[in-house]
Amino acid sequence: MAADYTSQAGCCQNAMLSKTNIGDMAKPHKKLILASTSAYRAQLLDRLLVSYQQVSPHVDEKRILNECFADLAARLSEEKASVVTESHCLVIGSDQVAVLDNEQLHKPGSVAKAKAQLAKASEKTIHFYTGVSLRDTDSGRCQTQVVEYRATLRKLSSEDISRYVLQDQPLDCAGAFRWESLGIALMAKLEGNDPTALQGLPLIALSNMLRAEGYLLP
Repeated sequence: MAADYTSQAGCCQNAMLSKTNIGDMAKPHKKLILASTSAYRAQLLDRLLVSYQQVSPHVDEKRILNECFADLAARLSEEKASVVTESHCLVIGSDQVAVLDNEQLHKPGSVAKAKAQLAKASEKTIHFYTGVSLRDTDSGRCQTQVVEYRATLRKLSSEDISRYVLQDQPLDCAGAFRWESLGIALMAKLEGNDPTALQGLPLIALSNMLRAEGYLLP
């Protein structure tokens, strides 16, 4: 399930980290910037064989009172895509919101919290709302889409959880698992239109946005 949004937002500038791929398949008209220092998002964007730079967005990610989770993902994606003021750029912003039992899950940050998240999620479904925005810094036009993905975990014993956390160390992942790694062994089923949304950057939606800006993706 995906939702489309449009927005124009204010900007602030941050120092850039270079990231370039050789042999681009795309023919960009403007500089492409990923407003994220996430290694996971960079690895996903590398799959499109485009050249880009990275910036750190420094956005306040607190949820507004009564804000629905899909709207939160959309708003933060757009805010992150608005951090660059340099002209002639296309800026990618993305944010993921993980939800279990109508409560937002955050990155555990510790082994104890990772184990607690997994114990709570045993035999339940975590909903992931992953937003992606592509903003033209010249026109202010911002394409935004939120992609929902669902991960249902099998019944997990305390031994399963301890063994998994020790081996995969998912301390920087909301939901406390890496589906692209050993975390796949925790799953009962995965549901959604784009599995890259679960990893943090919906490449199907982003590819469509880049094509709309003139990129020659396959």
